[in-house]
Amino acid sequence: MSILAGRTLVVGVCGGIAAYKVAGIVSTLAQRGADVHVVMTEAAQRFVTPLTFHALSANRVHTSLWEMSQREDHVLHVNLAHRAAALLIAPATADAIAKLAHGYAEDLLGAVALAARCPVLLAPAMNSSMWEHPATRANVATLRARGWRIVGPESGFLAEREQGVGRLAAEERILAALEEAVARTRELEGQQVLVTAGATREPLDPVRFLSNASTGAMGIEVAREALARGAQVDLVLGPTHLAPPGAARVHHVVSAREMRERALALRAGAHVVVAAAAVADWRPAVTAPQKVKKSEQEPVLRLERNPDILAELGAAKDGVFLVGFAAETERVEEHAREKLARKHLDLICVNDVSRPGIGFASANNEMLLLWENGREELARAAKREIAARIWDRIAALRAATRPREGEA
Repeated sequence: MSILAGRTLVVGVCGGIAAYKVAGIVSTLAQRGADVHVVMTEAAQRFVTPLTFHALSANRVHTSLWEMSQREDHVLHVNLAHRAAALLIAPATADAIAKLAHGYAEDLLGAVALAARCPVLLAPAMNSSMWEHPATRANVATLRARGWRIVGPESGFLAEREQGVGRLAAEERILAALEEAVARTRELEGQQVLVTAGATREPLDPVRFLSNASTGAMGIEVAREALARGAQVDLVLGPTHLAPPGAARVHHVVSAREMRERALALRAGAHVVVAAAAVADWRPAVTAPQKVKKSEQEPVLRLERNPDILAELGAAKDGVFLVGFAAETERVEEHAREKLARKHLDLICVNDVSRPGIGFASANNEMLLLWENGREELARAAKREIAARIWDRIAALRAATRPREGEA
């Protein structure tokens, strides 16, 4: 039985010649047992009629934001978005991609996409000149950074009687991506995940503190991806201007000692702990009760060591899969492997923060994942995409250590 059987899928059809191919995709989804609901833009209806998709899906086809023919559809776009296990948009034209990237909700499909809490898959199809235009590339990058999966386009014969990149991805490829996306939503179902994220602040006085450049963006994306895969997530978050995912249980902390207290209290019951926080190694030995004034004397700052939260978690794992992070500037793999062994980690994610364009306060990241007998390099990508790749590796490592069926 297909993973799609019994799942509600929303298919958004845009106004391109490849719209006729989406009829075959909808038919196959229905044959695999999915409950398929089609949303068509006004332009899409110039290529294929709503009746075609109605016949193939056995469901009413939605064409307007203003439909109110059934009581349960009184907020139609929210109803569709929240019922969906996945949203597929195909063929995604250059116009549709531009509107989606900028959050336009002037039609039903745009409103559904904004309200969607499920995985969103985008299958572009257009002339190669439009696909290669910098505006389209930037819009696609924006959607990918939000966690949308881009499927295709492929190279071949185009409607303009040209050869080039712009053909809608093959049906088998789109269906495989849909099945993978839906399967991921159940990967962590019923499991507890603990994530630490962000910097800590160690006060010198009421207005000054020791800290680092971490914004918590990578840890927040790790938490967001865990939620997308069905986990219940506790996020212990240091000071940041970024908004955490709404579905997580967020525990705001400031200092390393506060983060330690919350993390150790929450580790009980967790199946996976991802320690992505950039915890300050040191704190001032004395915190002044009032702002320290400038004087002629050279100030002397005495520091004392903060607790090593990750080492404490590693010393008492008790079956928990433990992931650590490391920010290095030299001998990156050597230092990370030493930390992997010393702190009893199952996986460590390390990046070279001396390189421009990645790491702290950057939209993108690139990482090296290390475990006892292996390594994987993650090429530069949006942090949400990096988070998904990290969870893919966690899933693979956990599956490899799980007893096989029939084994004691």
